[in-house]
Amino acid sequence: MKFPYAEIENKIGYAFQNRDLLKTAFTHSTHANTFGGEDNERLEYLGDAVLQLVVTEWQYERYRQADEGTMTRVRQKLVCEEALLDAVRDLEIEQYLLIAGSRANVGKKTVSSLFETVTAAIYLDGGYAAAKAFILKHGLDHVQAQSENAKGELQEYLQDIGENPPRYETEKVGKDNDPIFYAKVFALGRTEMGEGKSKKQAEQAAAANLLRELKKNKR
Repeated sequence: MKFPYAEIENKIGYAFQNRDLLKTAFTHSTHANTFGGEDNERLEYLGDAVLQLVVTEWQYERYRQADEGTMTRVRQKLVCEEALLDAVRDLEIEQYLLIAGSRANVGKKTVSSLFETVTAAIYLDGGYAAAKAFILKHGLDHVQAQSENAKGELQEYLQDIGENPPRYETEKVGKDNDPIFYAKVFALGRTEMGEGKSKKQAEQAAAANLLRELKKNKR
């Protein structure tokens, strides 16, 4: 079966000069061990570093008043397994993973790592700017888009299980012309944080983080 290079390129929004990199990004170790070729584990390692750098740079430029501890906590939410898994599934590229054996044995970590392996392949093929554009569009924008109605979704989730509405605390930091807001949301004995350029953005981000954790622990 011919590998669907063009189909994947269309979905990720990047055309490769060296398409071997793209195929390697989707080659699991089981496939490489069975049929030969290079697996994607080294790309995953590189992609994780590129992802961390892009997200850190994005935070540094966007949230100028944030301290190291806060940025670290928020970064962990942006690059965690669940966030990357959602991004991969939103791109609809999980199906192209090359494995040997039953696909039923493929775990969430293997699927989520595709975001990192594709990032690394783009980085090697087109440089930092191309990888950054991919991450901002399909990683950070994806996470933020999920947060747009997170407050409403969290309230509905709590109502459905017969719990009280969430409670929010918000703090404004920085100058009036360049503020940053930090929000905490409390529900079910848990607390999560979020940040944003407005009170609304911060509360939405906090709600999205708590909702993700509640749903993850429910599985």
